[in-house]
Amino acid sequence: MPSVADLAAATDDDPFLLWVADRPGVRIWLEPAAAVVAAPGLSRRDRLALHGEPAALAALLRRVLPEVGAEFRPFGDEATVVETAERVPGMSVAGRFAWMDTAEAPATPGAGEWLPGDAWPEVTALLDAHFPGSYARPGLPGVTRWAGQRDGNGELVAVAADAWSSRRVGLLAGVATRADQRGRGRAATLCAFVTGELLPGRDRVALLADHWNVAAVATYRKLGFGLRPLAAAHPVTR
Repeated sequence: MPSVADLAAATDDDPFLLWVADRPGVRIWLEPAAAVVAAPGLSRRDRLALHGEPAALAALLRRVLPEVGAEFRPFGDEATVVETAERVPGMSVAGRFAWMDTAEAPATPGAGEWLPGDAWPEVTALLDAHFPGSYARPGLPGVTRWAGQRDGNGELVAVAADAWSSRRVGLLAGVATRADQRGRGRAATLCAFVTGELLPGRDRVALLADHWNVAAVATYRKLGFGLRPLAAAHPVTR
C-alpha cells in the first residue's frame, strides 16, 4: 500500500490530498495518472479524494469502489470530479463547494478563547439556532475543540471549531455568529484567532466553504485564504 510520502511525491505535495490522507484508517491507490485516497468518517462522510486525469481516475474508481463500498463519495477539484463522474456509469455530481487555505497567519488581529468542555452545550445551542447545517458539532469524532467569543453579559455569540485537522493541515469548521451580532467583525476576528492557533507546526490552515455564502467567502479572503473549487459525486439511486 502506498504511503502518505508516496502520495506527496506523486501529487506535488497537494495540500488537499495530504489533509485527507494524513490520518488513521486511510487507504491510498496510486497509478501513473491517478491517485485515490479513501478516508472513512472524514467530515461526517466516507470519502474518496481524487487527483489526476479523469479517464485514468474513472478506470481506477471502477476497481476501488467495489472494494470500499458505495457509501464512499468521490470528491476533489471541481473539473476533475465532474469529468470523472461523466465516465463512471451510475455516478452523478452531488454538490459543489470550495477548499480555502492559507500558509500565513492573518494580518487581522484575532480575538477569542478556547472553550472548556462544560461550555459545549452552549455551542450546540448556538449552532442549533443560527447554523443548524454545520457539519462540525461538539462531541463528533474528529471535532476536537471549540473557540468562542462572549458579549459583555458573558453570553456566547460566536464559535469556531478545530475539526478533522491533520498533522500538516489544520481545519477550521463550524463557524457561526449569533444573528444579532453579525456584521460586527466577530467571524473575522474569531477565525483569525483560530487560524493563528492552528498554524504553528503545520504547513497551512484550511476550511471548506459553500460557494453561495458570499459574505463568508469574502471574510476568509480578507484573512488571506485562497479559494479552490471542489465538487463531490455519489452513485445515482433509482
